[in-house]
Amino acid sequence: MPRKLLAALLSAAAMIAAAPLEAQELRTAIRADMPALLDIYRDLHANPELSMQETRSAGIMAAEARRLGFTVTTGVGGTGIVAVLENGPGPVLMLRADMDGLPMEERTGLPFASRARGQTREGLDTFIAHSCGHDTHMTAWIGTARRLVALRGQWSGTLVMIAQPGEETSQGARAMLEAGLFTRFPRPTHAIAFHDSATLPAGMIGFSPGPALANVDSVDMVVRGVGGHGAAPHTTRDPIVLGSRIVMALQTLVSRELDPLDSAVVTVGSFQAGTKHNIISDEARLLLTVRSYTPEVRRMLLDGIARIARGEAIAAGVPDDRMPQVTVREGESTPATLNTEALTQSMAARFRAHFGEARVRQIRPVMAGEDFGRFRIAQPELQSLIFWVGGVPQARYDAAQRDGTVLPSLHSPFWAPEPDPTISTAVEAMTVAALDVLARR
Repeated sequence: MPRKLLAALLSAAAMIAAAPLEAQELRTAIRADMPALLDIYRDLHANPELSMQETRSAGIMAAEARRLGFTVTTGVGGTGIVAVLENGPGPVLMLRADMDGLPMEERTGLPFASRARGQTREGLDTFIAHSCGHDTHMTAWIGTARRLVALRGQWSGTLVMIAQPGEETSQGARAMLEAGLFTRFPRPTHAIAFHDSATLPAGMIGFSPGPALANVDSVDMVVRGVGGHGAAPHTTRDPIVLGSRIVMALQTLVSRELDPLDSAVVTVGSFQAGTKHNIISDEARLLLTVRSYTPEVRRMLLDGIARIARGEAIAAGVPDDRMPQVTVREGESTPATLNTEALTQSMAARFRAHFGEARVRQIRPVMAGEDFGRFRIAQPELQSLIFWVGGVPQARYDAAQRDGTVLPSLHSPFWAPEPDPTISTAVEAMTVAALDVLARR
């Protein structure tokens, strides 16, 4: 056998042998840290904070980053944290975790379940719960920071770890960008985040190349008619009937105007009108959520909603000065989150090599929204990836597969991921991803 070929074969064999050893060493270090991380998780879970009010959570994360030697800036875009660790020449990697809880009551029955209360920006007094799993995101952020500091001899570049407020209201990423995230701090070449999953078994990793999460738009519609007595409908223009016709006609946007190979959702989540049995009101209010993956489909849906509302009003004989008002809440819109192809495929291969094929799965995109996509929009050349880490206990997942039981979804009062495998897998995956991007070359 030629000497060069033998040397190449021996080198490849050594790399294959080293990979499981390195994986086991990392796993052992994470396992040793898990008791402390689970204490942090239970504390964060029991003490959630509403969007843009995450002062306690941000304080915990900032204190940990300072202790590890990061240069920490607080109050970026409200309660946001930016922690920077420079470690020689190389790429600039941004790792992101979101911090906010939801205005809802937790009903998991956990011994550390949240009983926290707060007030929304609309002034509503409410319970608060981490029913989207952002507590796992924050805990894994801390665990990943610890691993990367311990392993800094194995990577070169700049690590920018951000704790983002207000994901649930689509305010946080925009606020941090407007506060100079990409001008005051090292500008990232790569951005990576994860989200816990309520559809994958705990410890499973899921990824979606291309669009991973949807454009999300909130639309307010005021349908105006001519009110009157319920016994004399012929003297009125009934906004409830008109609103009902609009609701039904909106269904054709997806079923008859959208290319069947594209995806979209138009849902009327609220229909409010009237005060009494025998009064035909002069107004109805509809609240819609609109989901899509591309700018072109988004524009088609929003234009179509306005066109259908006006067309149905004309058909109902509504006067020109009483045409429906359709308002898109642009300040609350969330752009689609796109996983860039090169980073997604290279990281999927890296995860498969590290965790094994059985624990890494390509999954379909979802129609939920995530403002992580704003970072790539602000910097189009940014290599960006958000992936999923399963949180469903394996036995419960297997039972649901057998009998069709519907599992609690994200934002359900019954949802809480199984913490140990979810957090430990997330720390391991984020660390592996960072070491791959920042590998010494």
